[in-house]
Amino acid sequence: MNINWYPGHMKKTKEMIRDNLKLVDIVVELLDSRIPISSKNHHLDEILGEKKRIVVLNKYDLADPDILDEWSEYYRAKGMVAIFLNSLNGDGVNRLLHEIKLMTQEQTEKMISQGRVPRPIRVMIVGIPNVGKSSLINKLAGKKSATTGNRPGVTKGKQWIRLNKGLELFDTPGILWPKIDDEHVGLNLAFTGAIKDEIMDLDDIAYYFIKRMVEIYPNHLKVRYGLDDIDKETIEIMDDIARNRGCIMKGNTIDYEKVSRMILDEFRRGKIGQISLESPRDMALVDIDEEEYDDRYEEYEADKID
Repeated sequence: MNINWYPGHMKKTKEMIRDNLKLVDIVVELLDSRIPISSKNHHLDEILGEKKRIVVLNKYDLADPDILDEWSEYYRAKGMVAIFLNSLNGDGVNRLLHEIKLMTQEQTEKMISQGRVPRPIRVMIVGIPNVGKSSLINKLAGKKSATTGNRPGVTKGKQWIRLNKGLELFDTPGILWPKIDDEHVGLNLAFTGAIKDEIMDLDDIAYYFIKRMVEIYPNHLKVRYGLDDIDKETIEIMDDIARNRGCIMKGNTIDYEKVSRMILDEFRRGKIGQISLESPRDMALVDIDEEEYDDRYEEYEADKID
């Protein structure tokens, strides 16, 4: 798989984050709880450096609770602060606010000891497209401060948002990397909607999603779509789902576009069940070389200049 979806605003976002990092006290890195490996942009590690950081795994309500326990233990063993959150209903937001204040307490106390009135804590929120940054900001602010949508790439520019909780938030657009050629990562991003559906073949994505479900959550698939037998070719399973759901065109032919959209939409909304596509055991499956990522970035930007 080779995906080249890198809108111009993403390159500007990388530069924006680098230029404004000195203005913030702490960074909240938002990941998708279903794909914590694939939804992590390793370019950000190089940009953020030693800046204080909290990892937030959003959409945890859509993920497998048993796998979430494994991720909790993984981050605990790494000595990292990781919070499971649902940005739509606000579950986990209070713990996030507590951790932000806890991790910045020293600088607040320093300002007080110097006789200064503590200024609001400045927080930068970063993550890939469609991971829920704007929804989280709106929940923190208690109003619609950031543009939201279920399509990646909605937020296009930076914005400071002041809260009544002693915080100032610096929102950034979602940022991917110039070239996604790891099939595991590319498919996971496509399944969850981090990459625009329009640039990919939905039939193929739904096909590979069904194939993955047969491997890791076969019962979820059988129960949701009333399947008696999934010990068959993937395309045959897809046909069975289409027939069971009435995704049929004239001439009794399968409407693959309709069934593909339905399957992916139902997965993304949690209708198929609580599903995790990655666990800590999968870390070895994704060969991430940060120097190689940096080289790809330089090559991409050089090509843009040429």
